[in-house]
Amino acid sequence: MKLIDSKTKNNVLQSMINILDKRREEIVAENKKDLDAFGNGDQAMYDRLVVNNAKVDDMIRSVKEVMEQEDPVGQVIEHRKLDTGLDITNKTAPFGTIMIIYESRPDVTIEAAVLAFKANNKIYLKGGKEANHSNKILEDCWHEALVENNLEKDWIELLQMNRTETQDFLKNPPQHIDLVVPRGGEKLIAFVKEHSTGAVLVSGRGNNFLYVSKNANFDTAKKVMLNAKIDKISGCNALDKVLIDKNLPDFEKRVQELYDMFKENKVHIQVDDAIAEILPNEEKISSEDTWYEEFLAMRIVLGAIDGNNAAINKINKYSGGHSSVIVTEDKNEAANFMEQVDSAAVYHNASTRFTDGGQMGVGAELAISTDKLHHRGPLGLKQLVTNKYYVLGEGHIRE
Repeated sequence: MKLIDSKTKNNVLQSMINILDKRREEIVAENKKDLDAFGNGDQAMYDRLVVNNAKVDDMIRSVKEVMEQEDPVGQVIEHRKLDTGLDITNKTAPFGTIMIIYESRPDVTIEAAVLAFKANNKIYLKGGKEANHSNKILEDCWHEALVENNLEKDWIELLQMNRTETQDFLKNPPQHIDLVVPRGGEKLIAFVKEHSTGAVLVSGRGNNFLYVSKNANFDTAKKVMLNAKIDKISGCNALDKVLIDKNLPDFEKRVQELYDMFKENKVHIQVDDAIAEILPNEEKISSEDTWYEEFLAMRIVLGAIDGNNAAINKINKYSGGHSSVIVTEDKNEAANFMEQVDSAAVYHNASTRFTDGGQMGVGAELAISTDKLHHRGPLGLKQLVTNKYYVLGEGHIRE
């Protein structure tokens, strides 16, 4: 893609801020059409779909935060002059064209596009049909901002295609796609991996675990896990599984405390065989598949585990590699857990709900990557570039 200077990019973003504010009533009205048509009963998806005045304010804030960040393109990563006389500089460079496929959340239409554009990438936005009216007006806002600054509309394009058309697009895109980000569940990720000809970066799947060590402050454990579970059930950083060390003092009493806490907050509890001996009336896990499942619902699994190493092994086997927590007062134990658990974010005595670009100081995010290439965790502005070597010579040849 043609490089755009920083001033022009920021002018587009300032225009977008003004347009979002000016057209907020239209945006909310178009979103209401989507909300009125929504009928599949998925509360988590419905929550992600809602756009109100507060959400428009969040969109404006996201654009403003990115506008105020340093341009990530053309930054020097490394410079060296060799004994041969070659002058070599490694600089950041745009990916080129990015495609993101997502469900329900119209704010992704803002966050993904603002990040891609500021990093000088073209972006294809493939939102879900449930957010069609919301996404269309937000694309129109983007196009208004681009045209206002004498740029082509095709920097940011909303794709409106069914499943078969999306499959064909992934296999035969109109131009080379450098990065595809499926932001959703297992079926979407598998679909994209099967059909895409471009590099795929997996995002969005949670299935997050919290381990309560025998050395835990139990009040801290309760506070952290309740926040991680109920603060936002539709978030990929919500808590799904709790592993409680069998060696925790007053183990049975503590399990009963968790039962009381979750029941009071209307969270459905499932238990493994060991916990079922303490809570015989609760639903037992019927299949190993439950350990792999991301809930996105007021539902949690309580399981017993025998120590730190067993917890690490279980988390590494079943979790989505998103966020994992240890609650303990032993810093050495925490360090071992955090080093050995294979997740994008590991926590000591803190809620998984902090796995978020804004909360981690990254700012707006394209997604939360659970892949290891090219980046893991929140994909912010600095992560939407690749690199390029600039090699200066004076007639150098290799002998």
